[in-house]
Amino acid sequence: MFTMASCNGYQKTIGQLDHDNALVYEDGNLVSGSLEALTRHLVPTSQYCPDRTYQFAFLLGSRLFIRPHQLFSQVCQICICQQDLTSERTSKESLGKFGRHFMQLLGNWTDIFSYDFRDERLVQQLKDITQKVIAINPELRKDVGILMHNLFSKLSGLQKYEDLLTRINAEAAQRLLNILPTTDIYEVCPSPLVFAQQLTHIELERLGMIGPEEFLDAFSKEPTTETSYKDLKKTNNLESYVQWFNRLSYFVATEVCMHLKKKNRIRMIEYFIDVAKECINIGNFNSLMAIIAGLNMSPIQRLKRTWAKVNKDKFEILEHQMNPSGNFLSYRSSLKAALWRSDGANEDRERIVIPFFSLFVKDMYFVNEGCSNRQQNGHINFEKFWQLAKQVTEFMTWKQVECPFDRHPTILNYVLTNPVFSENSLSLASFECEEPVANYERQRFKRLK
Repeated sequence: MFTMASCNGYQKTIGQLDHDNALVYEDGNLVSGSLEALTRHLVPTSQYCPDRTYQFAFLLGSRLFIRPHQLFSQVCQICICQQDLTSERTSKESLGKFGRHFMQLLGNWTDIFSYDFRDERLVQQLKDITQKVIAINPELRKDVGILMHNLFSKLSGLQKYEDLLTRINAEAAQRLLNILPTTDIYEVCPSPLVFAQQLTHIELERLGMIGPEEFLDAFSKEPTTETSYKDLKKTNNLESYVQWFNRLSYFVATEVCMHLKKKNRIRMIEYFIDVAKECINIGNFNSLMAIIAGLNMSPIQRLKRTWAKVNKDKFEILEHQMNPSGNFLSYRSSLKAALWRSDGANEDRERIVIPFFSLFVKDMYFVNEGCSNRQQNGHINFEKFWQLAKQVTEFMTWKQVECPFDRHPTILNYVLTNPVFSENSLSLASFECEEPVANYERQRFKRLK
């Protein structure tokens, strides 16, 4: 709890730091500043409200330097002291537009970075500061109520999603204990287009649950032994999405290798090639890459007699999309075309852009590693914040698209829970499909048997 003495001490400290904490601009753009100055720049007054782009960039990038609950505490401290919120003399008139401005900041924070408020410390701080504002300006009670309702609805949705993933994973684990079913995805869903649409449902659902802060949490330093469990990095949704990519790749390989008859393997490979083509047309590059990765696994690629009967022309065109040369130049060109289409789209199906996620994370990583956190004078390099915010803003746009296709629960359940082979099981199944030829294959087959 804050007393006037603590506020006076805080204001004195801020005043002493004014010179060192000055914000630095170049050509009208904020490029650096101390953490204290940048934090004060976030705090609204009756005459000033930080613009949304600054709020987003700072709330995103600041977690490289300070925990969200610590930043929120500092913001509240500044507000209490600057606006004299603990004084009985403070009135609605003396606050002016501060209350509205402050609610805008809280609204953006709880809406965009809502996962921060899974920390009960932040929730308590939020309740405390909003009650102080309401006590002086009761007209804001409704706004606070809406803010709290929206926040807890988002957190409830996240919990339901995580519970669903737990149930899906449990069902998949249970089915691993059973004999592999005789059916395959072609029998469950003969249409490559419909299957590509179902994959898009999964992609958009999982993409949509990733919080923007998870990218920065993934880059932050590992917590020390003194760090509370509450401060551990929270990247569950990002990691679940990466695991989905790996599952889809192994799912594709499993669906091919589970067939001992060559004609069935040919059918499956050609089916997945057609699915991948439909994924391109939709703008679902993540599923496209996962399918290509699955077909390029060594247990699939070694099936020479099978591939000899496959029409490879379409596959080579698709494989060109995954060519890493020129830093994935071909893929990036296709992504730009999809973005151009999305910008001018009138329907949701034309707005879909699902990037190759591993490459997107890699690009974010290089921005983080390629730009220093601080300048030589100790100031935070805010240009880095702008760059990170630019990339995450694109991600925020992609994940907000509603999937326009009909859902087929049977297909979704099959792809999410049907057993997939492990790496060793895939190799063994591949050798049973086509016997080992080279000496190293025969040696591996002996070890696996």
